[in-house]
Amino acid sequence: MRRSIATVCVSGTLDDKLTAAAAAGFDGIEIFENDLVVSPMSPARIRSRCADLGLTIELYQPFRDFEAVPEPIFRANLERARRKFAVMEQLGVSTMLVCSSVSPSAVDDDALAAEQLRALADLAGGSGIRVAYEALAWGRHVSTWDHSWRIVQLADHPALGLCLDSFHVLSREADPAGIAGITPGKIFFLQLADAPQLRMDVLQWSRHHRLFPGQGAFDLPEFVRLTLAAGYDGPLSLEVFNDVFRQADPARTAVDAMRSLIALEDAIAPGLPDFPDLSGYAFAEFAVDASSGPELRAALRGLGFAHTGQHRTKPVELWEQSRCRIVLNSAVTRPQAATISAFAVASADPAQSLQRAEALLAPAHPNVREPGEAELAAITAPDGTSVFVTGDGDEWRDDFLDTGSTVPGAGLREIDHLGLAQPFDHFDEAGLFYHSVLGLTPLSTEEYAAPFGLMRSRALSNAGHRLRLALTVALLRRGEWAPAVADPQHVSFATADIFATAAALDLGMLVVPDNYYDDLAARFGLAGEFVDALRRHGILYDRDAAGGELLHLYTPVLGGRVFFEIVERRGGYARFGEANAPVRMAAQRHRRLAGGVSWTRQP
Repeated sequence: MRRSIATVCVSGTLDDKLTAAAAAGFDGIEIFENDLVVSPMSPARIRSRCADLGLTIELYQPFRDFEAVPEPIFRANLERARRKFAVMEQLGVSTMLVCSSVSPSAVDDDALAAEQLRALADLAGGSGIRVAYEALAWGRHVSTWDHSWRIVQLADHPALGLCLDSFHVLSREADPAGIAGITPGKIFFLQLADAPQLRMDVLQWSRHHRLFPGQGAFDLPEFVRLTLAAGYDGPLSLEVFNDVFRQADPARTAVDAMRSLIALEDAIAPGLPDFPDLSGYAFAEFAVDASSGPELRAALRGLGFAHTGQHRTKPVELWEQSRCRIVLNSAVTRPQAATISAFAVASADPAQSLQRAEALLAPAHPNVREPGEAELAAITAPDGTSVFVTGDGDEWRDDFLDTGSTVPGAGLREIDHLGLAQPFDHFDEAGLFYHSVLGLTPLSTEEYAAPFGLMRSRALSNAGHRLRLALTVALLRRGEWAPAVADPQHVSFATADIFATAAALDLGMLVVPDNYYDDLAARFGLAGEFVDALRRHGILYDRDAAGGELLHLYTPVLGGRVFFEIVERRGGYARFGEANAPVRMAAQRHRRLAGGVSWTRQP
């Protein structure tokens, strides 16, 4: 099927939008009237420009407040339509979107609405134009798809059909199942948008919070299946109103939009390479400088890691404990806070993983290497992090010379998850990227009040929970009064016995207030001895509805930006302890204020 995008989805002038759409591989566009009005290009020049870029103009929109109005207004509306049809002929577009009226002059009269839409279709048909009638979710009298379909049936004109917009359909209570029964050929156009489930005015929801498919909560694969079952054979077209998208780089937004359509099509009719099984993290890499490097090395020693390998040709160190592998990369050209610059996932079929990524517009780039060194290919995540894809073996480890260093360890077994703060503008893009490219399924999206503002967290995991990821974002960051850590990141390690691990650590962990443990005992009804053990080691606690438990503890912020977590999961607990994030953030804040004081709680 053809793929189209409305010009309202992306930022910039009309030519910026057209250029971005073509570069991302779209076949066509919906031209939003506002973009035409402010463009210095004539309609004929726009048509020519689109042709040069390989784009068709699939839809002209919107034409508002037409139907079910008094006769004088109706006559004026017909004249307005006649002028728009002349513009459409110059543009070379044959379908106009007519929104259900929100005008105070409109009356609740389906027969009158059908009569006036029939007259409009007569006028359009004479110019070879079709009218696609759409029920706005906030329409004055027509606000559901089934109501708009009844009016189209009543009008009974070959040049009049429906435009189905997933937002307007799925944000209302009208059951979409009946869409499959619409007369074949009467769905003239299909517009797609996702959205989070929000309880708010539907107009504001629509105007500010739409998302690309796969970034929200709507079941778009089923919605498209229903439309295709009704015989629809036009383009899959995106119409997304979003405050971030309308200010972001249009080229990047268009790629994100195209990725969403490719993933949606694959969900409807699989055609991309399947997700190979991902067995976990092969390693996580920190970029460190002369200041942050020593701090992270000391922390890793305190956590029971050994510096086991030195790269043959690069200033890169390998630190290990069981299956926990941390790489410290000192090839930093200028001072910076420590950063998770890369991580590697272990794939049962690396080549297939990379083929899927390339099909989703995330082509791999090879690592810079010397002859004989492992060939690792990486894809780039939306925040710039490199995602390496390795096999289930440890061939990459052969690039490191053995240092002979060993330590007893502290019971850490493997990387449980990564926590990556995202730039606000790319939070939803990142969720779609990790879902569509790596096959991580969103588990939940949580919001919580942190010491310096509202935070949003999105948990993702693959089917076997071998690869977990937590994405976080500050919803609004303003001012410089507080020494907050910008975009913190962390690596979480799994242990089978967090109390034994805590006792083996040679590192000052976070001090958690007594108030937290008093509240914990009250909320969960925990035994006093158990709470005392948690308190003694600074361990946080959470329990899910099924009785699964999470016990976890944290280091202070290290190297200016990063920290480590240790977790023990009991009884199938699959979440990330989001409720404890404000406690952790406040404790880290107190530690920063204490400066160089080493806070350790005595048994």
